Amino acid sequence: MQVISILYRLAIALWVGGVALFTLVLTPILFKTQTRDLAGSIVGVLFPGYFRWGLACGITALVCHLIMRGKGMLPAILLVIMLALTALQAFYIEPKAAAIKQQITSFDTTPKDHPLRRDFSRLHAVSASCNLTVLGGGIILVILL
Repeated sequence: MQVISILYRLAIALWVGGVALFTLVLTPILFKTQTRDLAGSIVGVLFPGYFRWGLACGITALVCHLIMRGKGMLPAILLVIMLALTALQAFYIEPKAAAIKQQITSFDTTPKDHPLRRDFSRLHAVSASCNLTVLGGGIILVILL
């Protein structure tokens, strides 16, 4: 049972660490040092793996929590919410945003009020909210450890 507990903690740490690193460090650096188009292209290539990583860590943590019959319902509820938001991003938001991005010749030259840019911005806002919620839930889980 100790191996399951270690795996649970490791999955949460890797998930939250990955979200924090990607969201708070790597993405801002890319958008500050590269053109918007190049930074967006790089992030777009990374997103599928990023979301798969989150899903793998989240499923591992949830399964471990259930096997351990973890204390209280809060960790399980947080994990389910975090997994649902990550799945929403992986299977709905990211593919839809990627399809819109393919139709936009350049974010640097396409006006912000262009319908495709507005659609993309809306999806980006939802995705960012999901990402920050996952990060917040993960921080709570780390505190509960």
